[in-house]
Amino acid sequence: MSRFQVKKVAVLGAGVMGAQIAAHLVNVRVPVVLFDLAAKDATGAVAQGAAKNGIVTRAIDNLKKLKPAPLGDVADAVLIEQANYEDDLAKLGECDLIIEAIAERMDWKLDLYKKIAPHVAKHSILASNTSGLSITKLSEALPEALKPRFCGIHFFNPPRYMFLVELINTPTTQPQVLDDLEAFVTSTLGKGVVRAHDTPNFIANRVGIAGMLATLKEVEKFGLTPDVVDDLTGKKLGRASSGTFRTADVVGLDTMAHVVKTLQDNLNAETDPFYANFSTPPVLAKLLEMGNLGQKTKAGFFKKVGRDILRFDLQSGEYLPAGAKADEVYGRMLKKPAGERLKLLRESEGPQGQFLWAILRDSFHYAAVHLASIAESARDIDFAMRWGFGMKQGPFELWQEAGWAQVAKWIQEDIDAGKALSTVPLPKWVFEGAVAKAGGVHTPEGSWSASQGQFVPQRKLPVHERQLFPESVLGANAADANTAGTTISDEGDVRVWTLDKEGFEGVLIASIHSKMHAISPDVAEALGAAVDLAEAEYKGLVIWSPDEMFSVGADLQAMLPAFVVAGIGAVEGAEEELQNVMLKIRYASVPVVSAVRGMALGGGCELAVYSSKRVAAMESYIGLVEVGVGLIPGAGGLTYIARRAAENAAASTGTDLLPFLTEGFTAAAMAKVGTGALDSKKLGYLQGSDVIVPNKDELLYVALQQAKAMADAGYRAPLRRTFRVAGRSGAATIKGQLVNMRDGGFISAHDFHIASLIANVVTGGDVDAGSLVTEEYLMTLERKAFCSLIVHPKTQERIMGMLSTGKPVRN
Repeated sequence: MSRFQVKKVAVLGAGVMGAQIAAHLVNVRVPVVLFDLAAKDATGAVAQGAAKNGIVTRAIDNLKKLKPAPLGDVADAVLIEQANYEDDLAKLGECDLIIEAIAERMDWKLDLYKKIAPHVAKHSILASNTSGLSITKLSEALPEALKPRFCGIHFFNPPRYMFLVELINTPTTQPQVLDDLEAFVTSTLGKGVVRAHDTPNFIANRVGIAGMLATLKEVEKFGLTPDVVDDLTGKKLGRASSGTFRTADVVGLDTMAHVVKTLQDNLNAETDPFYANFSTPPVLAKLLEMGNLGQKTKAGFFKKVGRDILRFDLQSGEYLPAGAKADEVYGRMLKKPAGERLKLLRESEGPQGQFLWAILRDSFHYAAVHLASIAESARDIDFAMRWGFGMKQGPFELWQEAGWAQVAKWIQEDIDAGKALSTVPLPKWVFEGAVAKAGGVHTPEGSWSASQGQFVPQRKLPVHERQLFPESVLGANAADANTAGTTISDEGDVRVWTLDKEGFEGVLIASIHSKMHAISPDVAEALGAAVDLAEAEYKGLVIWSPDEMFSVGADLQAMLPAFVVAGIGAVEGAEEELQNVMLKIRYASVPVVSAVRGMALGGGCELAVYSSKRVAAMESYIGLVEVGVGLIPGAGGLTYIARRAAENAAASTGTDLLPFLTEGFTAAAMAKVGTGALDSKKLGYLQGSDVIVPNKDELLYVALQQAKAMADAGYRAPLRRTFRVAGRSGAATIKGQLVNMRDGGFISAHDFHIASLIANVVTGGDVDAGSLVTEEYLMTLERKAFCSLIVHPKTQERIMGMLSTGKPVRN
């Protein structure tokens, strides 16, 4: 790992982007000071006292309202230190990294650099978060001593959630500076780094915005409407679900127009043969003229009126009803293997199919022509489009999968026939030499660098050793976490295996691979067997899966056949077995670490909280959601809430259990899910001793290290003990509040019934306040309540509704 330590960061500019970068720094526990101009009072004079930081204060207040939430915990907004350029420039000397994020004006940025330069520490890195201005030109205003420590750092909006960060060097940037910054951005901020050449809009926005402009051209050519286009260019095409026009509305049409203008101002027909397509589309110009900037103004390409979604029609200048879908035949085509898919689209006669082939051809054409100038390798373009624009595959990956030579031939034929957006031919390397021989730009040896004329391997820094299964590109033949290592067993939708890597041999790994990682009786049995094996032969067990979610909970579909055949007794037996597995995990003689990423709902949440420790990715959404299907948590979730309340009360000076129980009860009764790891910690599903990992690709590494460290430190399971419960008086207090909610029409009668059952369990049932109970006793109450609900008609309506539509039924 790099010795460069970032103890404090300054962010210059408290606009939407600067403030959100500061928020994410707070999320990952990096001290940050946010600067902006000194505010003015009502007379136009510079404000005095705390009001002088008014611009920053308002920006921080706005962070609490933004959706999606920039802050993992809104209470952390106070951790952002406020500053202004008049009084506080000396604070820059305390910062190891300074990120400039003011408005995209070259003159403003250069003026600011002259002002701050004398105050930047000798070791500090200065980086500009410009989305497309020349980093080299920006560096010209800096003293010679600072130029080697200056570079570009381009976050994507919103910075908490977008994985991509582009780093851009100048001719004078020290290579070690970029390596140090990449290590920090990768591991501490949790991002995927792509290094871009210093060309207008860098990689992702250059290719992505050119692609969006090309799409608008093809939309006009084929006469399609925004709703149909979004249906075609969303998930069906392997891109962001918001499609083309909805994405533009979310980003902001003014932002889009600015990036387009950067292309217009900094390129020409000689430097970009596609330049003729960079004129502002008439529909975009009209919307900008109307002040309809997208989501931020509640109107753009789309507009919501009441419950109705309308689309903008340029010809009439009016908003018309939206909701039209693409022809089903193209949905079926897009499910075909890549080669067959592109062939069908190219040969289709309908405008929707021709449109799809055209935008894919345009993206392949543009990426190939510009590879040499904008990126070190084809890998960087594919990663940039995946991480910055939500594509399942980058353009080169799709082209290669579909058959490199054949697709290249089709593209060139379209160019020669005048169907493409530019007459520039594909580069010679597409048809000749190493790429043609390899059948594409991605190989196990590396990805094609058009500027170097060779395949170049993926950059390896010490920080990348923490990524045991990093993201890769098609054709690289990278290790697959689903088959890597040594498989010990693979039964019941759980693969139990070890990682064949020095330092990790003594820790067992269990990977659930059922649909959505649902926990069926077979999965529960396999997890129990993994614990037995870990206790017998290994130092510990890590529960981790390589894809997006931890577990959505119990597999209701697997449970229903047993219920139909054998009645409620079969369900109660399955629930008891699942509870026993949770207790086996909690009291295992070796540490069991749950590596949580994405959704950990219901039984998935219970699996996590019964583990010895949790290592959670920053974007982990944890909660007990069973009430959504008319049930209560039945695998120990309510028992956990009651036990934790008793432990917290015992550690305090008070004697009343109820205040410590209320939050856990509310979370379960309202099916609250943490909006990230930090919020999940507030709900009590993560503990102070648990580890939050910013980079999802480091999750397994950290979990294995934690399990190994716990074992090496002499781990002992907690002793079984009784604990106090709030009893019938506590339940009565909670139910009194529920009656008010029911009578006020806030919850239904069935909601009241479910919440009352939850109250009975977490307070210990029909016992006196302060009674001592065991986990097994409370789990029995859980099972009885769970089974009483599963035979209830209202609950069955909710279960069947969820299974058939995927949406909760309110009854």
